[in-house]
Amino acid sequence: MLVQGLLFVLLVVALAALLLSLLRRRPQRAKPSDVAPGVAAAAATPPPGSKALGRDDVLHKLNALAFGAEPRGPVPPAQVEIVATIGATIESAATDPRYAPRRPLLLPQLLRAASDDGSSRKDLADIIARDPALVGSLLKLANGSYYRASPNPVESIDRAVTVLGTQGIRSLAAAALVQPVFRAGSKDSSRFAEVTWEHTYRSGAAAEVFAFAVEGTDPFAAQLLALVTGLARMVVYRVATDEYAARGVKPEPSALVSLLDEHASVVAHEIATTWELSDRLLDTLDEQLRGSVRPVSDLGRSLRFGIVAGALSVLASEGAIDEETARASLVAAGGTGKKFERMWDRLTAEA
Repeated sequence: MLVQGLLFVLLVVALAALLLSLLRRRPQRAKPSDVAPGVAAAAATPPPGSKALGRDDVLHKLNALAFGAEPRGPVPPAQVEIVATIGATIESAATDPRYAPRRPLLLPQLLRAASDDGSSRKDLADIIARDPALVGSLLKLANGSYYRASPNPVESIDRAVTVLGTQGIRSLAAAALVQPVFRAGSKDSSRFAEVTWEHTYRSGAAAEVFAFAVEGTDPFAAQLLALVTGLARMVVYRVATDEYAARGVKPEPSALVSLLDEHASVVAHEIATTWELSDRLLDTLDEQLRGSVRPVSDLGRSLRFGIVAGALSVLASEGAIDEETARASLVAAGGTGKKFERMWDRLTAEA
């Protein structure tokens, strides 16, 4: 009897081991977050023969537009030392009053209102109305083609709130709060500030759509991350050009691109930290650091898509790429479906 019992136990153990072995050999299905629609396409290189541009090519063309010259090759030998010197101190600029964009006074209230489902449109209108400069910037954006929903102009905050709805007014208010930082100084002869603002604004709009339509996450948070990322590029650029001016040297576009690629993500994290943004948003910015693997969070993927889609819309509006290439590149980045077609039409109508 004892022997039969032992044999039965051994048989059960053997069957369990065999079943476990078979399960291990079966291909594991990826979690939904790992294969969110468009993510595989966004990470992949466009197939041969396709007119679609990869992410690096898109951003390269955007830099060429911003600097008015093709940033070719590595940093010139004569400027390597300057770049290294600037790079050693540039990240501290995120807290330097000369460059760092202070947290907009109304941002904490706007963030609370954005995260509170009980906030009414009147609550948002009351917050915005406290800052006359913000009201003017917001109404200007509200009358742009991306947000304008009817032929009638938007001439008051109450009207803007009614036309745009709660989500739209949150997004516009955030953009209007940071827009002044992008105003180019009188000594800046390039189009960097102008192009960077357009890219940042459109990136925020595209990140919103992707966050809502694909990732099912907070659209406002995705837009805010795009705004902070654009601000960081502006800070790096201004620090770099001031340092070059102090040396009496004209910066090469490739040198500026090198500084932007190396330091903008870190500066974005520092800005977000001083603005006391949440740990979740800080972690998302960490995913964008140079050398990081593909973003794994819903907000990280939304931000990555927004940056590419925003760049494509600027390039198309400026005639730097043709419409067919732009749309193919948008699809390759993950922007497929009616929502993204509408988004594209409204973004490019801004021209």
